[in-house]
This record gives sequence, C-alpha cells and structure tokens, in this order.
Amino acid sequence: MDVSCCVPLAERRVPAEAAAVLAPAFKALGDPVRLQLLSMIASAESGEICVCDLTPAFDLTGPTISHHLRTLREAGLVDAERRGTWVYYRARTGILRQLAALLTVAPAT
Repeated sequence: MDVSCCVPLAERRVPAEAAAVLAPAFKALGDPVRLQLLSMIASAESGEICVCDLTPAFDLTGPTISHHLRTLREAGLVDAERRGTWVYYRARTGILRQLAALLTVAPAT
C-alpha cells in the first residue's frame, strides 16, 4: 500500500524568470513606508503624483522619502519623470498585475 504523508503544497510554481523579476519587488514592498508610497502613487487620480504631494503625508525628511522612492524605482514598481524642480511618479501597472496574479488564491475545491 502506497501512503503519502504529505499533500503537495502547490500544483504550480512561479517560473524562475518571473521569480527573478518579482522577488526584488516583494523585497521593496517589505517596508511599510514603501508600501504606503506605492499605494498612494497607484491610486493617484491622474495616474501620477508629484513628490511634493507625497512628502507631507509622512513624518519623514525629504531625503528619506526620496530614498524609499528610489528603492521602488529600482525594483521596477514605479517610473519617475523630472519636470523642472519636481519629480512625478507613476506606478508600473504591468508588474503590479503580475504581483496581484501571483497572490491570487485559487478557490477551495
């Protein structure tokens, strides 16, 4: 009699290429400030938001906010565009959709 002691945890796993792209994004979102920043950027009505509108929402210095925004940019979560003295941020919807798809739980059967 063949008895299996463990039920498989997952029927499919994330392909290595996708994991290499998504892991830095998850790492960047592991900080509460960066998660809040991304939430604000992604929910901006115009699709973009100025750093001048992000900074007052936190009890942090401008350079600290800039550091967090740079981390989000380097992780591929946001794009930045300088306009004069201000920088505007826009969420990269493609990677956000990939993250959401990865976190989607299949219905229980």
